[in-house]
Amino acid sequence: MHQLWLIPALPLAGFLVNGIFGRKLPKAAVNAFAIGSVLLSFLWTVKILLALDPLNAPYVERYFTWIQSGYVNVGFDLGVDRLTAVMLLIVTGIGSLIHIYAIGYMSHEGGYYRFFAYMNLFMFFMLILVLAANYLLLFVGWEGVGLCSYLLIGFYFLKKSASDAGKKAFVVNRIGDFGFSLAMFLIMLNFGSLDFQNVFTKAAANGGGLAPNTITLICLLLLVGAIGKSAQVPLYVWLPDAMEGPTPVSALIHAATMVTAGVYMVARSAPLYNLSPTAMEVVAWVGLITAVMSATIGLTQYDIKKVFAYSTVSQLGYMFLGLGCGAYSAGIFHVMTHAFFKALLFLGAGSVIHALEGEQDLRMMGGLRSKIPVTFSVLLCAAVAIAGVPPFSGFHSKDAILLAAHAHHPWMYWVGVVTAGMTAFYVFRAIFLCFFGTYRGTAHPHESPLVMTLPLGVLALLSLGGGYLDVPHYLAPIFGGAHGEHDEALVVISVAAGVVGIAIAWLFYVVSPGLADGVARLFSWPYRVLYNKYYVDEAYDAVIVHPIRDGSTTVLWRVVDAGLIDGAVNGVGSLARSIGGGLRNMQSGYIRRYAAWVVLGSIVIIAAVSFWGGLR
Repeated sequence: MHQLWLIPALPLAGFLVNGIFGRKLPKAAVNAFAIGSVLLSFLWTVKILLALDPLNAPYVERYFTWIQSGYVNVGFDLGVDRLTAVMLLIVTGIGSLIHIYAIGYMSHEGGYYRFFAYMNLFMFFMLILVLAANYLLLFVGWEGVGLCSYLLIGFYFLKKSASDAGKKAFVVNRIGDFGFSLAMFLIMLNFGSLDFQNVFTKAAANGGGLAPNTITLICLLLLVGAIGKSAQVPLYVWLPDAMEGPTPVSALIHAATMVTAGVYMVARSAPLYNLSPTAMEVVAWVGLITAVMSATIGLTQYDIKKVFAYSTVSQLGYMFLGLGCGAYSAGIFHVMTHAFFKALLFLGAGSVIHALEGEQDLRMMGGLRSKIPVTFSVLLCAAVAIAGVPPFSGFHSKDAILLAAHAHHPWMYWVGVVTAGMTAFYVFRAIFLCFFGTYRGTAHPHESPLVMTLPLGVLALLSLGGGYLDVPHYLAPIFGGAHGEHDEALVVISVAAGVVGIAIAWLFYVVSPGLADGVARLFSWPYRVLYNKYYVDEAYDAVIVHPIRDGSTTVLWRVVDAGLIDGAVNGVGSLARSIGGGLRNMQSGYIRRYAAWVVLGSIVIIAAVSFWGGLR
């Protein structure tokens, strides 16, 4: 055995040490346990993958039977295949860099040990999710990262907006998780197992003998879970608000790990989705709608982290588009490149915020490229990568998805190209507003320390060159080859869309800064709609939140709880009290009164006996 259990156990140990003893430990010790545990997990992952190379078949370690009841048999089993290998390297590798960066970013924050304990716990659950060899153990990791996202998003719990954002993420994800749990019930009912190998083997045998509608229902319910976790329409609303957490949290949870869990789960379930063209079509549509809708919102935002948050939602939509078109390898390839450049964007934004003493509004920045040149350089690397500029990482994975979309439905390719142009525009809009022009803020900018800039440099190199890691070829034994022929004309068009987006951003925010405001005034109504995020949050509040809250207050509390339940309970109490009061008056302590009651009782008894005797 290769001791797969050590990969998640090491971060768990870091969580336990810092969670229990961290308050009394110096920061150096907290750092050693928190960062050391994640680095060791990464190194152990590399050791195992080298030992298992070329990993042509899934490798599973079975530790003990977890649940045994009738035909239900679920083991605590961990497994590795090529898909798992890619995800493990992303989670532990990028996670290690983010943990190192957080030493500098969180150095002056309260609850330092608590932050790193939560981060280690998150790593433990994410690794359980990725390593799980069955759906139920995957669900344990799935719920665990949901819990940790609540803790980390609401880390600044004294700040109402942060605690509200944590609760929002938790509640919205519970909606998706309900769909996932129903899917597991159906899988167990129809396949008799939750083990991946058993389920997929039976599915390959003529769909396990199941009706197509049953397979479609299972896939759609799994998709509901993925929509919640990976922030797709209509359950995407939690992710932009999640920026209330510390910036390293945004980079870890909302760029490199948790939000990609839904993508991973759909890719893991590819043998089921391949049996349902309907479910695949729904996946593609959800991804495309999410990509377009989030990109348009990103055009108008001024909070630097919110801009990158909506770009995360949009890029996740790209991943789902690839999955829905059958290009699972391309979708996972984009998971990897996205982890590089989006972690860099968030951490780079954190470096800007650190330099400006907490300022996040792009309108209060400007001219920073000479004041924080390292941060500017790395953010520029991330921007060209996400914009799809060749030969950088985003170009390779984005175009693989767009080519698959063209092979699936040509019109999806064209919508994707327009979205790519918008992505390039709003990312470079943020770059130009932040680093070009004149400084508009009041803080005194300063470059971040080496402990923050060093991880940024590594991520910059990965963002620039990560596209040459041939993930689609590596995953081909699992998912098959390319889904869409390489067409130079289509590639040129998608690249041109990105270049046009960058050029327009340069025109609006560098060459003629007042032009953007003029366009906003000219199209004031569409601009307001986009700036207010299509009023989706307001619609949810009006249609769902307020009716439930008001109904709970008016009907459930005042009528049902206070009126019926409390009324019934209090009424019984009042009746008992009244009866007791009457009986208490009979116990006066006067002998004459007792004698009168005896005589009266005797008369009643004699009269009753005489009456019943006369009836006979």
